[in-house]
Amino acid sequence: MGVLVARRIGQAVLVLWGALTIVFVVVRMVPGEPAALLLGPTATPEQIAALTTELGYDNALGVQYVHYLIDAVRLDFGDSHRLHVPAMAAALGRLPATMTLAISAMIVTIAVGFPLGVVAARRPKSLIGRAVSTISLAFQGMPQFWVGIMLVIIFSATLSVLPSSGFTTPLSLVMPAVALSLPYIGWLTRSVRNSVMEELDRHYVRTARANGLPRQRIFYGHVVRNTLIPVITVVGLLLGVFIGSAVIVEQVFAWPGVGRLLVDAITYRDYSVVQAAVLVITALYVVMNLAVDLLYSFLDPRVRFGTS
Repeated sequence: MGVLVARRIGQAVLVLWGALTIVFVVVRMVPGEPAALLLGPTATPEQIAALTTELGYDNALGVQYVHYLIDAVRLDFGDSHRLHVPAMAAALGRLPATMTLAISAMIVTIAVGFPLGVVAARRPKSLIGRAVSTISLAFQGMPQFWVGIMLVIIFSATLSVLPSSGFTTPLSLVMPAVALSLPYIGWLTRSVRNSVMEELDRHYVRTARANGLPRQRIFYGHVVRNTLIPVITVVGLLLGVFIGSAVIVEQVFAWPGVGRLLVDAITYRDYSVVQAAVLVITALYVVMNLAVDLLYSFLDPRVRFGTS
């Protein structure tokens, strides 16, 4: 178990390092001087030179990279030149809104996707089973931005029953959570369906039927329960996916989360906030994956024994 934990932590550190390195390279590949882009066209050469020195862009590239990694470890990317607050504080301040959206989307996904997957697996050849399979496949192909726009047109512009943007009331959460979760409802439905159908083909199910156990007890007491381990893994990964993909939905609904902060920072060339936001999003995704891996190894002893 200790080897597994050490390996997963090492992989998590590599992912974080890779994401930070990509951001470092991309920011420095942007045409023009970063200080001039930040200050705008009215800046004097003296102001540009002073900001270049302050940001450390006049150092050698290798020196900049080392200082950049040190700042990342210290969680200090400097102040935002647009918001006039520390960049990491700006990113962390938007984190509760993003987590609220991601958790809400995960709840919607589980509440809808799991029962639909069980129904589709219970009667795969029935009209209901085929309808659920078809609808779930359609959900998977729906882009989140398109779903969001359609929801705004229908429920806000036409029916005027839900707010179209911001986070002012609990109702403001409904459309962003649905838009974020809808493609993954289809994905979870199909995952649950495949897991349950695979479990139905196992020997113990045929043995239980031969021994005269009721079908309801076999299905819900054994089959569905035994599919929970892979489903828990999928659900845990979904939270990390929702945090990463919330960027699109936050833009559509003007949701005040980290994703919208990141897009605004890119638009206004606020690179310190870009770096902080990327670190926050990547760290959350990595932590979620790490937690799911450890939980899965705890629930399934074969993973621990296989690793050791």
